[in-house]
Amino acid sequence: MTLNYSAKITVDAKDKTTAIYDSVNADNEFYPENPVKTKIKLNQKLVISVETDQITHLRANLNSSLRLIQASYDSIQSVKI
Repeated sequence: MTLNYSAKITVDAKDKTTAIYDSVNADNEFYPENPVKTKIKLNQKLVISVETDQITHLRANLNSSLRLIQASYDSIQSVKI
């Protein structure tokens, strides 16, 4: 029996959310062989849903996603867009 692991991250960066979405989604679109099923949506907030059959893959994907979100936010803040 295979267990599935999943997580959902919701980010509200106010007026910077769309720019962060563009950054994170670009990474996701250009990595089709990703072993983690990753869906990224933008409404008023950024929502990242991940699912995989290995918890180590889930952890790695979450760490990468959160670091990318933080780096995107910090970059935007540094240039005061």
